[in-house]
Amino acid sequence: MTGVGSHSAATSPARTPVTLLIADDDEVTRSGLRTLLAAQPGIAVVGEAADGVEAVEQARRLRPDVVLMDVRMPRCNGIEATRLLLAEPTGAARSVGPPKVVVITTFENDGYVTAALSAGASGFVLKRLPVRQIAEAVRVVATGEAILFPAALRRMVAARPLGSAEALPRAELTGREEEVLRLMATGLSNPEIAQSLMVSLETVKTHVGNVLTKLGAQNRTHAVVIAYESGLVVPGFTG
Repeated sequence: MTGVGSHSAATSPARTPVTLLIADDDEVTRSGLRTLLAAQPGIAVVGEAADGVEAVEQARRLRPDVVLMDVRMPRCNGIEATRLLLAEPTGAARSVGPPKVVVITTFENDGYVTAALSAGASGFVLKRLPVRQIAEAVRVVATGEAILFPAALRRMVAARPLGSAEALPRAELTGREEEVLRLMATGLSNPEIAQSLMVSLETVKTHVGNVLTKLGAQNRTHAVVIAYESGLVVPGFTG
């Protein structure tokens, strides 16, 4: 997991552009994002949606790599739209898996954001960020990483009651897996975790995969939400 602006690999244009669907109920915002992001290297905007229902329909039709999803939309909000998209089956019936979802919101302390992360979103960005940082977030998420502002997540989770206190005991994480999860919660990427623990990148990837499987987490961000809600990581933890 990484904060926006800290993932150097994302700054280089990808050989194959990341296809992007933009979902936002405000036409001016949606149009502005489309124009600005389409001009960024490595990104191809393939469609847009004005509400959650349309976002799901367009994502199923266009098969974008990433959906930039507003939270507060009519008919079906971004949380439910994310849940619907990521619940779709994968396998032989589909040549590709569901798209990655990046929540875009106006406020860091928007309570809906944590719910969207729990629904499987790969992270969130703020609408006030420079467009190059939003574009970087889209490119990073497309590679399988997650985009998050750890401090913002800590504040949001701190305001919520513990809802997954039994998740970690049931998961039976090893000591090393718990250690990796704590480092994930600080916003470190796999290479940074490997450097911190003085182990190979492949070892870290194995531990991260085990953590996601044991927690039943849809992605790294969802695992971090569980870590906070279970009490394994407390707000203010920095590694």
